[in-house]
Order: sequence, then C-alpha cells, then structure tokens
Amino acid sequence: MVQQREILIIGGGAAGFFTAINLAETKENLKITILERGKEVLTKVKISGGGRCNVTHAEFIPQELSKNYPRGEKELLGPFHQFMTGDTIAWFEERGIELKTEEDGRMFPITDSSETIIDCFLAETERLGIEIKTSHSVQNIEKHEKNWLVKTSKGDFSAEKIVIATGSNPKIWKLLEQLGHQIIQPVPSLFTFNIQDHRIKDLAGISTFAHIKILDEKLESDGPLLITHWGLSGPGILKLSAWGARILEARNYHFKIQVNWLGYTTSEEVIEQLKKLKIEFAKQQLTTYAQFNLPKRLWLSLLNATKIPETQKWAGLSKRQMLQLARELTECQLTVNGKSTFKEEFVTAGGVDLKEVNFKTFESKIEPKLYLAGEVLNIDAITGGFNFQNAWTGGFLAAQAISKSIEDED
Repeated sequence: MVQQREILIIGGGAAGFFTAINLAETKENLKITILERGKEVLTKVKISGGGRCNVTHAEFIPQELSKNYPRGEKELLGPFHQFMTGDTIAWFEERGIELKTEEDGRMFPITDSSETIIDCFLAETERLGIEIKTSHSVQNIEKHEKNWLVKTSKGDFSAEKIVIATGSNPKIWKLLEQLGHQIIQPVPSLFTFNIQDHRIKDLAGISTFAHIKILDEKLESDGPLLITHWGLSGPGILKLSAWGARILEARNYHFKIQVNWLGYTTSEEVIEQLKKLKIEFAKQQLTTYAQFNLPKRLWLSLLNATKIPETQKWAGLSKRQMLQLARELTECQLTVNGKSTFKEEFVTAGGVDLKEVNFKTFESKIEPKLYLAGEVLNIDAITGGFNFQNAWTGGFLAAQAISKSIEDED
C-alpha cells in the first residue's frame, strides 16, 4: 500500500531537517515525512567540529561569504542575500541556542556540543508533528502524473513535492540522473597532504602560519599549517585541497608544494634580518633561540636542513649559509605523495549540475516540484562552518518556495 504524504524529504541530515522545520512552521497540519536510510538521523551534525558542531562562520557580507565556496560561489550569492549567517544565528537564538565565535571565525553552540543542535532539531520536529522514518533506504523515485512515487526498503510513499537532501550519496545521484539531471562526478574536496620528508619528521603537533603554493599550478593559500604524523594539515592545506580538488585528483595526488614558513616574508627580508641577528647575537649559537616566531623544533629542523652545524655561532654565519637558510624558510619545497581524509567529515566536490537548479527557490529546472538542498548539489566549501551554512540557506529557501507554491495552488 502506498502511503500518502504532502511533502517527502529524502535525507535526515542538516539540510533535510532545516527544510522540514522551516516548512512546517509556515503551514499548520502539513504532512511532512523525513526519510533517512540510516538507523540514526543527523550523524554528520553529530561528528562535525570534533563533536562540537561548527554551525556557521562569522562572515556577514554575502559577497565575502560566497568566496569560501570553490563550487557554488556565484550561485549562492543571491541566496545569501535572503538567508545567511545573521539569520542562522537568530534562528538558533529564537530556539534558545546561543552561538559563540572563535578567533578564526568559526561559530559553535556555547555548550561546545553538537547534541545541543541535534536536540533542538528533534524537539522542533516533534513539536511540529514532522514524521521521521529511519532505516528507509530509497530504491527508486518516479513521477506519476501529479505526484512523486518514492519506493523505499520499507514501503512506498507518494507526495506532491519532494526535497532531496541526501548529501554525497552516489545511489541518489544515480536516481537523479535517471530523472534527467546531470551529475558532476564527485572527487574528495577536504583532505590533508601525505608527505614523507626529514624536515618535518618527528614534528607532529607543531602549527605555524604559512603561505603555501602548488608548484606548476596557479594554486596558493595561507593560514595555520599543522604538521602531522603523515604530513601536513590545517586550514592552509584544507583551503588548497578544496580549491584544487579536481586538479589534484587529475594528478593522482602527486605534486610538489612550496611552503613559506614565515607567511609572506620574502627571502630578501629574511637575509636582512639574519644580518642584524649576526651582529646582535654574535657570540650565541643559532640553536639557542628560535627566530622569526617559529616553534623551536621547526627552527632547529630547518637549520639542520641547511647543514648549519649545531655549534655554529651567529658571528660565523656566512653569506652562503644565510642564503640557504633564507630559502629554507621561505621557499621550502616538499613532495606530496597521496592524501588522507580530513577527520570523519568527508566532503566531496561533485553532485547535481548547478545550471539545472533555480537558486531563487532551489527547485529543479528539469523536474518541477523536486527541490534540492545541501551537498547533493555540486557545492562545497572550505572548512570552517561554510558547508552547514549552505545547508541552512538552501533548506530555508526551499521551504519558503514550497510554502508559497502550496498557497498559490490553494
């Protein structure tokens, strides 16, 4: 027997819940059902930000916010004028959840727990009478006259309108392809670089601000750089991985990078500073104190890489040694051999072609009454709460559009 609903939302994640809640609030007694293939809902929300849930990012200018999306920058600009960071903060505050801003702009609930966000969503769905069905894996989506027929592993559903909010789900992408949508093939977007190099060996845990560029490509970024047991991570690397997702995949994740451990300080500026240090600390060994605000272990490792003896005193530093050290500090070349997933938060570049979506409503241009929100679209962002902001914006505007279309039909 086919179960009748007014709205079906496929995907029990951030975008799915946000759409359902905002839609239910605009219209009483609307029969909304969320279908989730897993045993639990909101699993990505749960692990996001190390279990703290990085809700959004403290950027309040639409043009600036959209610049954090390697795919979706142009398309999200209009939607961000309708619903963005300030609206997200207000939405959660209205439901008793206060957000705090960290130094890097990331925003978290003041409880530092993703359960706060999950509990809010579950309480809202209960209050609004939204039905949640877990372990309902969607097998097929068909158009039957005016209605959609959605076949799941636990029964069939019929609805006038459906919202696809399944994130990076290849099975759903396949079904959307069958409905006429073009899917941009997914590749990993947020990942860390695997590097085996004596200069960073045994330095795991060290972090410093750096400027990084990929040699032979027009790709560069800056930001905190974290040395790990397997190579390099941190915001500076993750920005590069997001913007270079397709280029780096085409190179099978084998390429060279150049790291300026001093950010934007040039080799010439370093040499001038070294000359001053040579006079000021003439009788001291170079290994006594780290310079240029570098962590001591990193300073010692880079000194070692230039073959400067441990007992070398500043007074005896030659021009050749200065040049070598300046290059090591500002033009350090490292070879990347492979990638690692960034934590459990697997983000992909790929999904429904953005040309096939109306970004005023998030409705499909291919199939009317089919809406798409979140990472099911070919939209992804750098790390820092931006992927969730895409989910909130898309979910909110889809809900508004569906509500208006129901009113127009009435």
